[in-house]
Amino acid sequence: MRSLLIVLDSVGVGAAPDAHRYGDAGADTLGHVIARTGLRLPVLDALGLTSITGHEGPTPHASWGRMRPRAAGKDSTTGHWEIAGIVAERPFAVFDAFPPALLAPIEAEAGTGFLGNIPASGTEIIERLGPEHLRTGLPILYTSADSVLQIAAHEAVIPPSRLYAICEIARRHADAWAVGRVIARPFEGSPGAFCRTPRRHDFALRPPRSVLDALVEAGLPVQGIGKTADLFAGRGFTGSTPTISNTAGLRAIAETWAATREGLVFANLVDFDTEFGHRRDPAGYARALAEFDAWLGGFLPACAPGDLLIVTADHGNDPTHSGTDHTREEVPLLLRHAGRRDPLGTRDGFGDVAATLADFHRVAWPDGRSCLA
Repeated sequence: MRSLLIVLDSVGVGAAPDAHRYGDAGADTLGHVIARTGLRLPVLDALGLTSITGHEGPTPHASWGRMRPRAAGKDSTTGHWEIAGIVAERPFAVFDAFPPALLAPIEAEAGTGFLGNIPASGTEIIERLGPEHLRTGLPILYTSADSVLQIAAHEAVIPPSRLYAICEIARRHADAWAVGRVIARPFEGSPGAFCRTPRRHDFALRPPRSVLDALVEAGLPVQGIGKTADLFAGRGFTGSTPTISNTAGLRAIAETWAATREGLVFANLVDFDTEFGHRRDPAGYARALAEFDAWLGGFLPACAPGDLLIVTADHGNDPTHSGTDHTREEVPLLLRHAGRRDPLGTRDGFGDVAATLADFHRVAWPDGRSCLA
């Protein structure tokens, strides 16, 4: 028995009831992208997407619903953890600048100071501080509206292996400060033409036990694609294929799925969020969704009737909303298995995905309601 869980990073379907507490009242990532661009997604619509969004569409050929977040926060770590059955009671910490009490021990152990220590776009800060980084050799430290401590370095100045070592040191010290992720951001090029390389690596806070652990303990393989394994600090995964784009992620899904005979393939497609949500680009967001929809149409024949396919998201990032941050939203839930065409309603929490995976693979998991029950 094999299952495939695809997380469309940031593809929310409307403001959660508590969105106003996050400054996100009225957010609707998918709805606003459709309204702005006239986007049509025939494959997803046939699975039930229009039944979720309230748009006119075909009779669903799969089960459909939406999930309301229970965990505190609206970042990728919080969303993926909740999908796997971990509900964070408190949000991870965010910073405008990291305090000396955190940075000083990192600098002492790593043997380096840092440039920056400000909230910034990753592409903008390497353009702004990249020349100084080349002159001084000091890595660039920055954060964002998420709980992230990001360290960027030119590969010719600080090789990725050394950058990863610095990030591992930062990760150890950041645990006590409840920082969700430390991210290594290698780049290359020259002033005015810097660009990130594929060798990004995320160092997440180690999570509690999740349904992924339950699957592995039962002897089932759990293969991560994209940043999923990194978000769990590798816990609950037997293998991982990191990717840097939707294109690479879709290729990895197809290749991994073809080689999978049992267990779970857990994939994240990140471009919706990083390339178009944060950059407030609804047209680009629409193109990426259309590309996924076309790919999915070609991929579905590779899924046997007994396989389980779940398509969902981890949070919103409405490209028409103010600011550049994620948005607190409900997420879609599309489930394809054995010809089922059930309306799943609005689920109280993302953890029903964990319960569904446990039910499908016949492992014990205490929380959530299976969509197969």
